[in-house]
Amino acid sequence: MTLSPEMIAELTQEVISRIYAELGQAPARTAPPAADGVFATVDDAVKAAAAAQERVAALSLEDRGRIIAIIRRLCAGRAEELARMELEETTLGRLDHKIEKLKAIQYVLGVEALRSEARSDASGLCVIEHAPWGVIGMVLPATHSVPTMASNAINVLAAGNTAVFSPHPAGAKVAVYALSLFNREIERELGIANVITTVREPTLRAAEELFQHRGVALLCVTGGPGVVKAAMKHGKRVIAAGPGNPPVVVDETADLDAAAKHIIIGAAFDNNLLCIGEKEVFVVASVADAFLAAMRRAGAFQLDAAAIERLSNAAFRFDAPGHGCGAHVRKELIGKDVSVLAAAAGVAPPPETPLLYGETQEDHPFVQEEQMMPFLPVVRVPDADAAIRGALKAEHGYRHTALIHSRNVETVTKMARALNTTLFVQNAPCSAALGTGGPGYLSFSIATPTGEGVTTPLTFTRERQIAIGGALRII
Repeated sequence: MTLSPEMIAELTQEVISRIYAELGQAPARTAPPAADGVFATVDDAVKAAAAAQERVAALSLEDRGRIIAIIRRLCAGRAEELARMELEETTLGRLDHKIEKLKAIQYVLGVEALRSEARSDASGLCVIEHAPWGVIGMVLPATHSVPTMASNAINVLAAGNTAVFSPHPAGAKVAVYALSLFNREIERELGIANVITTVREPTLRAAEELFQHRGVALLCVTGGPGVVKAAMKHGKRVIAAGPGNPPVVVDETADLDAAAKHIIIGAAFDNNLLCIGEKEVFVVASVADAFLAAMRRAGAFQLDAAAIERLSNAAFRFDAPGHGCGAHVRKELIGKDVSVLAAAAGVAPPPETPLLYGETQEDHPFVQEEQMMPFLPVVRVPDADAAIRGALKAEHGYRHTALIHSRNVETVTKMARALNTTLFVQNAPCSAALGTGGPGYLSFSIATPTGEGVTTPLTFTRERQIAIGGALRII
């Protein structure tokens, strides 16, 4: 049998411990070996990242760009392998769309986003630079484990930082594997090890240690309200990418066939796991029947009231009257295929159906909860103003994402002002906001609770001003 380096190290440590035990002494602590950025403890991971950060910060932007090119290349070249591993581990989403997410990492901003500014007058010159923070602690979600890590790594390393990642336990294995791939290739090409690190067995306790660690300068958390709250209680600055429940308004002026096509693209993507994905539709009554027909023509499958009730009972757990706050999403159906939801609803849609949809009331759990399933509730409302009011209620003040299909500039403006979301999309699928099929740029961390928005390398920098006295103007 051939022993791996890790097995040899463990056996060596065991022998040393036994020798010290026989001598009645405690063994001196030795740092466990690391394998391409993967460490036994949070402390070791932070220390390794800190040592690497000094070298990354000293690199030219050209060499940081080489690091970013490596991550982009590996995400594209090994997209199917990594996507398949993530789907098998998490059981969330669709393989084809997970592959697309990894190939889309090319749209994440790197060193090209960095810039310097200067102001001058008769008194002198002020240069504004963007400096790194140091080691950044980053929490990953189960829904997009490797894509979130890759996009955050690009942003962080472009700015001269390094990062310690804390993956969600449900997506930890693939995250650790991908992180090792990135590190190994970066060290081979640039000679710098551990530019991103993690622990061998990520746990909730390890995440808490990361939040508290004195060597971590800044935290970036992508996940639900619970993990965001946990990160914020330690006094560090937190960049928080929190929840969303993006509403869609379809008014009487919309191109209904285009609206249906775009809504299905967004709501069906990766079985509606995207935080920006269309989650509920408010359609003006005068065009509601025509919109429902357009959804059918575009390939979605409509559920009747009885089927929606059966699906609701499978998708939600309901509190007994007087014993709770209402409905709670069951994890069993999150991110599952249309066929799984259809079976729960007692229907048999055609194969390859991308999305289920059906009419509900405004207060239905599918409307009010971020359910992350390929079912789209449609609410019929009297007019555009009622649609905007319903959208505002369903968005819950997350200020994440909202969408509208309309040719009326006044209605679009009214909704944009009322919801005040970080991302607002008109007459396009949600993906247009993040650079795929639209003019935006990509990140899998959209910091809505703390206000940074779609993260870029500049998000992970400190602004510094350098003042030089004297008349240095040449014009």
